[in-house]
Amino acid sequence: MNNLTKMKIEKPAHEVFEAFVDPAKIGNFWFTSSSERWEAGKTIKLRYEEYNAEGEITVKEIVKDQKIAFEWDYGNVHLVTITFTQTDGMSTIVEVNEEGFIESDNLIPLLVDNKEGWVYMLTCLKGYLEHGITTLRAALVHE
Repeated sequence: MNNLTKMKIEKPAHEVFEAFVDPAKIGNFWFTSSSERWEAGKTIKLRYEEYNAEGEITVKEIVKDQKIAFEWDYGNVHLVTITFTQTDGMSTIVEVNEEGFIESDNLIPLLVDNKEGWVYMLTCLKGYLEHGITTLRAALVHE
C-alpha cells in the first residue's frame, strides 16, 4: 500500500532536486541536518534538533534532477520515491510516493499522519524555494 503526494514548485527541477540532496540546503525546509550529500548507495543520517530525533535513510537511486529513491524504517521498511517533473522553464511538479504500509487496524490514521507530513514538508519546500522562507520547518505540532 502506498501514499502519494504532489505539489507544484515554481522553480526549475535542478534547484528543487538540489534542495534535497545538498546538506547545506535541506535544513531550510525539512530536517535540521543531513550528514552528507545524497548519493545512491549511501546511508544518510538525518537529524531534527527541535524534536531531539534522528534517523537514517538508505539512498537506493538517484537520477540527477529527476528522481530520488530511499528507504527508511519506522517499524517496517518503506520505500520513498521523490520525482521531479519540470513542466516548463520555471515550474516543477514534485511527487512523493511512500510504499510499504501494512494493512492493520490503525492503517487509516497512519496514512493520514503520513500524508500530513509530506504535505507539510512540500509546503515548507515551496516557501523556501519560492519566497526564501526558512522558518516554517519544524513548526508542525503533532499530538
